[in-house]
Amino acid sequence: MPSAYRTPRAHAAWDFSLPFLKRFRWLYAPDPVMAGYALRTTCTSLLALGIALWMELGSPQWAALTVWMVAQGTRGRSLAKARWHLFGMVLGVFSAIALVATCPQAPMLFIVLLALGIGSFCLIGTFLPGPATMTNYRIHGMRATGFTYAIISLDGITDPNHIFQIAAARATYIVLGIVLEASVSAIFQLGLARRTRQQLAENFESSLTPALQAISGLLAGKPGAMDNVHALFGNITALSDQVEFAEVELGRHDHAGDHARAALADIAILLARGLDLATLMRVPMSQDDAFHTQAETIRAFLDGLPSRLRALPGIDPLLDELRTLRHACRAEVVQAFDATTQDENTQSADLRHGMLQQALVELIDALRTALRQFDASRKPPVHDTFREPLHVYRDWHQAVTNSLRASLTVFGAGVIWVTTAWSDGLAFLMFVSIVCSLFSTLERPALATQSFFRGACCAILAGGILDLGLLGEAGSFEILAMWFGLAMLLGGLAFAHPPLTLSAVSYNLFLPIIVGPSNQGRTDEIIYFNTALPLFLGLFYATWMFRVVLPYDAAQQRWTMRENILRGLRDLAGGQRAATVDDIVARHVDRFVRLMNNAGGTSTPVVTAYLNGILSAMRVALNLLRLGTTARGAALPPGAKRALNMMLARMNHFSGRYGGHYGRTLRATRLAIATLRRNERHEQSPRIRFILIAALASLDIVATELDSNRSFFDARNPFLDPSNRHAPLQDHHAEM
Repeated sequence: MPSAYRTPRAHAAWDFSLPFLKRFRWLYAPDPVMAGYALRTTCTSLLALGIALWMELGSPQWAALTVWMVAQGTRGRSLAKARWHLFGMVLGVFSAIALVATCPQAPMLFIVLLALGIGSFCLIGTFLPGPATMTNYRIHGMRATGFTYAIISLDGITDPNHIFQIAAARATYIVLGIVLEASVSAIFQLGLARRTRQQLAENFESSLTPALQAISGLLAGKPGAMDNVHALFGNITALSDQVEFAEVELGRHDHAGDHARAALADIAILLARGLDLATLMRVPMSQDDAFHTQAETIRAFLDGLPSRLRALPGIDPLLDELRTLRHACRAEVVQAFDATTQDENTQSADLRHGMLQQALVELIDALRTALRQFDASRKPPVHDTFREPLHVYRDWHQAVTNSLRASLTVFGAGVIWVTTAWSDGLAFLMFVSIVCSLFSTLERPALATQSFFRGACCAILAGGILDLGLLGEAGSFEILAMWFGLAMLLGGLAFAHPPLTLSAVSYNLFLPIIVGPSNQGRTDEIIYFNTALPLFLGLFYATWMFRVVLPYDAAQQRWTMRENILRGLRDLAGGQRAATVDDIVARHVDRFVRLMNNAGGTSTPVVTAYLNGILSAMRVALNLLRLGTTARGAALPPGAKRALNMMLARMNHFSGRYGGHYGRTLRATRLAIATLRRNERHEQSPRIRFILIAALASLDIVATELDSNRSFFDARNPFLDPSNRHAPLQDHHAEM
């Protein structure tokens, strides 16, 4: 065959293999920082193993295992996880001793109490602040409690007379691993405080820049400028969760972390104000030449803000410019007051212009607050007492579900052990308990345990190669460290590759158990298979149970979330729930991010409808908060106050399970708009007119969101099926 025909085929074969090679880039071209993490943690783990062997401890593999459980990519993460792991270990030790002392010769009672204990720790962990992820180290404290509770009690139940010695030995391994990892990682953290402050600033800028770009595009009239708000909220949430690790690295000498967390929250509020502005800009007769001129001035400032923020030593010049822009917007509102025309259309246009200018004022106020908090995070004030706590959102239904799932899975494994009298049944029960302790607090544990199961299978394979081949004739610690360290280094490199992170955690966790290094001998074929089989079956059983017992139901979770949102709107309108702007934005962003993370294989139209509904509900809630404050004030005319109270009273019965009251709520909102508009036309006091314009802006946003997202707000359409839409109601602006 001529060479002209051979070359393209060879090139095509290379192109075909290239994507396959890229899957292993984490191995042959790792990130230098994460490669350093893998090497450092491997050396620390081997050091812990060597010390445990030198001390002639009975199960030295637990020291090496603990290092991998605690070690993270950054100093802050490692210290935070180590502290909570140590807390969980202490609590687990005392709980395990109490369990063994309670039922030393009652196996069924022991299994019941073991299952209830692990379920209780999962219940408590679900209530702790922060997201239900593996990087939430408060929850990890409860995971460590269940982990320690299981391994000590299951070892101690076979020898209850020596439970204190067993507990002391297990605690020694864990403390040894924690102390070594913390000590070794501290050696490589030079200039940590400076780099941490720089990272906080970069996190703020990386969140602020795309938010400003979205708002700038909105002011320029760019279609779909706010469509990327989904990713922006997710990024803000992820960066906010990392602030607590920066606080650990900085120490509690100042409140830079609190200011950084508040600055990120203010960016979320800035986006919410941008969404309000986008809603008002869609209203007919809302934009004119004066608004476009003002919007262009603000847009030019926003476009240049990120570069100026990095170049300027302070933010005072920026705040001065924002103050000037705010005064200009307020002047436009006053100018709308001075219009004396009797033409109804012109009066309506002037009113819309004033409402848009008021929305710009609120946008500028949110940006000013964010910049102030950012500056305080860079240069914390002396004697600062500012606090920005983590938001806590407790879900009783999810907590009870997690607890029951873990308890039933552990109890089922215990029944299998008792009924079969399997000689390695305790090891099987221990592995099941470990998996339940680690993953039952997640929202979708079945997905996590699948990756964990694959990592355990890799650990079994690697352990077999080490035990049956490379370490078959090992006679010194040096030989053990060489081959064992190489196997652990591979797991550390895989940990840095996001698709393999959970599998790598499982691999690094179970590899020391499979290898089972000891001073008394080596792991032979019998010991290897008697360890590998319970591990394989235990993880396979736990993975299967998580898919069968109270499985995650995406549709039910979305419906429950929607019910809670509608109930929150009713409580907010009725004054039954005290709330702030920060609380409302943070709660809805948390729901928004949870829905995106758990979307899975759900059809895109349904997920999109729920995402849009959550954002719409956030805007409705923010404006209900303002309307409630306005209605409780004494400055409004009687007719306007009565209309607002009627609208809020109707909203207090909004979209309940029976009847829905959706149409009545929308009509009451339109009636309030008409009433306040009439009052605004005849009001002489500038202060009252300012209040009426702000209230009209909020009412317009509420009415527009209720009308455009009826499929979400009308409870008679429970599952948001795109093919089953209600007929849209008549446009409320036409009625006005």
